[in-house]
Amino acid sequence: MATTNLPSGKDKVVFVLGPTGSGKSKLAITLATQFNGEVVNSDKMQVYDGLDVITNKVTDEESAGIPHHLIGGVHPDADFTASDFCREAMHAIDSVLRRGRLPIIAGGSNSYIEALVDGEGGVFRSRYESCFVWIDVDPPLLHLFVSTRVDEMVEKGLVEEARSEFDRDGDYSKGIRRSIGVPEMDGYFRMEASVDGATRARVLEAAIAEIKFNTCKLTCNQLQKIRRFCTLRGWDVHRVDATGFFLKRGREGEGEAWEKVVAGPSKEIVQRFLRGGTGVKSKGASGAVHKNEMKYGNGEARDVTSGIKAKGARFE
Repeated sequence: MATTNLPSGKDKVVFVLGPTGSGKSKLAITLATQFNGEVVNSDKMQVYDGLDVITNKVTDEESAGIPHHLIGGVHPDADFTASDFCREAMHAIDSVLRRGRLPIIAGGSNSYIEALVDGEGGVFRSRYESCFVWIDVDPPLLHLFVSTRVDEMVEKGLVEEARSEFDRDGDYSKGIRRSIGVPEMDGYFRMEASVDGATRARVLEAAIAEIKFNTCKLTCNQLQKIRRFCTLRGWDVHRVDATGFFLKRGREGEGEAWEKVVAGPSKEIVQRFLRGGTGVKSKGASGAVHKNEMKYGNGEARDVTSGIKAKGARFE
C-alpha cells in the first residue's frame, strides 16, 4: 500500500464522479487502498438508515476494510439537506485528514458535491485543493448494465425492502422514500391483494420496468451535470472512459480490464495530483476536460431509454 504524505499548504481531496452504476464505489475503494485513503459518501439516499439493496450501499465485503463515512446514520424520515451534507462532509474530511489519510468523496448526488465545493462562501476551496476523477461510460452500455442490476436487486429483496416503506398516506417527496425503487412500487402494493396472480405479476413487471426507466433517466441527468462541471472555472475534472471495462464485465479478463482501463489511469491522475501536478494524460484518461473535448459535444445527455417501458404502461 502506498502512503500519502500530503504537502504543506492546502489539504488535498479527491472526488470520484460518475453516473449511477458506473463503478464509483469500486474506484473509490481502489484509490483508497492505493493512497491510504478513506471514503466519504456523497449519495443523498445512502446517508439514510435502511434500504441497503435499493440504495445500493457498499457491503462489508466490497469495502475491503476501507473506512466509509456518511453511509447510514440519518433517520429515514429526516429531511437531510445539501447544507446538512456540507456540514457532515466537512467534519468527515477533517477527521480523515487528522489521521493522515486521503479523503475520497464518492457518490452520484452532484448537487451535494457542487454545494460542498462552491457553496458556503468559498470555505471549502479556501481550505482544500480538489481533483475530480470522472468515470464515463457509453450511455447505451451503461443503461443495459443498470437495467440488469435492477433485476439483480429484485433477486436480493428489492420488493420486500420497498414494502417496508409502503404507507398508503406516505410522502414520497421526503427522506428515504424518494429513492428510486420505492415510489414505483406504490401502485403494486395498493392492489396486489385484490387481483388475481396473473394480473399481479403483470403489474409487478410494470413497476420494475418503471424503476429501470427512472434509473436510466437519472444517469442522463447525472451525466449532464458532470459535463457542466467540466465547463466551470476551477473544476479540475479528468475523464476516464470505462466503456472498455464494461464490455468485459462478467467475462474472462474483467479484472485485467478494470486495472488497465479504469484503475490504472485513475491512479496516475491521483498520483500526479498528490505530487503537485494538475493531472495526467494516459491511455484511457483524457486529462483535464474542457468544453470542446466532451465526448458528445453538446453537453446534453442523450435519451437512450426508449427501449424500456415507462411509467403509465397499460395492460389489457
